[in-house]
Amino acid sequence: MLFNSYEFIFLFLPAILLGFYGLAGRSHTVAAGFLALASLFFYGWWSWQALPLLLVSIVFNFAMGGRVAPSSGASERRRAGMLRAALAVNLAVLGLFKYADFFVGNANSLLAQFGHAPWPLLHWVLPIGISFYTFTQIAYLVDCAQGKVQERRFVHYLLFVTYFPHLIAGPVLHHAQMMPQFARDRTYHLGAQRLALGLAIFVLGLSKKLLIADPLGQAADLVFDQVHAGLQPSPEIAWTGVLAYTFQIYFDFSGYSDMAVGISACLGVRLPQNFRSPYKADSIIEFWRRWHISLSTFLRDYLYIPLGGNRHGKTRRHVNLMLTMLLGGLWHGAAWTFVLWGAIHGSALAINHGWQSLRRRWWPTTAPSPAWRAVAVALTFLVVALAWVVFRAPDVATALAIYRGLFMLGDAQVLHLTELSPSFKLHELYRVLLAAMLIAWTLPRSTQWAASMVPTPSRLRRLRCLGERRAAVLGGLGFGLLLVWSVSRLGAHSAFLYFQF
Repeated sequence: MLFNSYEFIFLFLPAILLGFYGLAGRSHTVAAGFLALASLFFYGWWSWQALPLLLVSIVFNFAMGGRVAPSSGASERRRAGMLRAALAVNLAVLGLFKYADFFVGNANSLLAQFGHAPWPLLHWVLPIGISFYTFTQIAYLVDCAQGKVQERRFVHYLLFVTYFPHLIAGPVLHHAQMMPQFARDRTYHLGAQRLALGLAIFVLGLSKKLLIADPLGQAADLVFDQVHAGLQPSPEIAWTGVLAYTFQIYFDFSGYSDMAVGISACLGVRLPQNFRSPYKADSIIEFWRRWHISLSTFLRDYLYIPLGGNRHGKTRRHVNLMLTMLLGGLWHGAAWTFVLWGAIHGSALAINHGWQSLRRRWWPTTAPSPAWRAVAVALTFLVVALAWVVFRAPDVATALAIYRGLFMLGDAQVLHLTELSPSFKLHELYRVLLAAMLIAWTLPRSTQWAASMVPTPSRLRRLRCLGERRAAVLGGLGFGLLLVWSVSRLGAHSAFLYFQF
């Protein structure tokens, strides 16, 4: 079930809100259990065959969390051994489903050089959301072992893992961010202001997905698919395709993040921030503090720091950065293109850290001017956009063909985008691209915008003022029209890009 579908907007979400708050008046535990079962239904709508694996994973990790905790009474050595075993099981399951065929395929390519028969591929279907719920539970196990987990009711753990706003495409959650909220009384009391704010944020996210990301995705798919079929693009085609995908993935992921935050706010639960205007970043370091914040935080806390972080000199720090980004790239998918994408970002981070060291040494007191910051934002955006090429391309050959087109290094076989598809309306694409750029670089985040438009209790008390009343009416009317416009684009369901990871 997609957030951007009729059945979710008009059936599932209203039923969840009515059922959750209706049961909350009788029992908070029953309401939490209802929400957990509804989340399992939401997951099963996608693939009921994957439900048993999810449930087994939840029961296994909940049980192991109790065994590795200091309160279990086991010796430290035994707890450390059980933690390693539990982590190995989680990583093995993730590896089998997500990476087995990738490694077998590469091994077969090597064996073929020596005349050996290939090994059979497993062809296992990747369970949706397995990367997110596996990383979430790995973090839980480590926190249990460190004695950080205090809330251990199974119904809250079940809801923590399966909570449907985040289950399919994140954010990667920590128990401390979620489980205490399920134990608070105020979570189970319906508030008009937070409901209005949640719906406003949801509408903004829905519009990002349907009005910006999906039209740009059509153009990006057209270009990348034609290049994959063997056409060498002209610079116009290549840059159009790259920019279309650069803003498609931005608004697709931003739209999902907004919708997840909005839905969760309606349920009285606050999700951690996962997306903070990353194209406004003036460095690659800052980009990764703004893009997929929960994943970058997880990689920092559970991979980069355990590898040594920056504690063993600059060279070791750069090696740790590269390893972290390579594995972060591989997390996104079992393909060399994702590994290359991670390598590009790892190299860019190393260069960025080196530049910062030089700046602190040569210009320790000089603050960057607005013009310099604008150049830095543009340069960061260019690096990110060029890196998206290998992220989106189905193979390395396609990515190289796109790069040749970008920098006029090949003989273009296609002169104009309309030659790829005569029905394609180029002027509409450029309008959407321009709107995407203006929103990404000039407007505040959706949560900030919605909060400024939705009246707070203190503002409601001032609505006797004509100006306040007019602003509230116009804000509500604006969100209503945006919802109608977005709903008019429903029908051709387009899954969110991060569902595939």
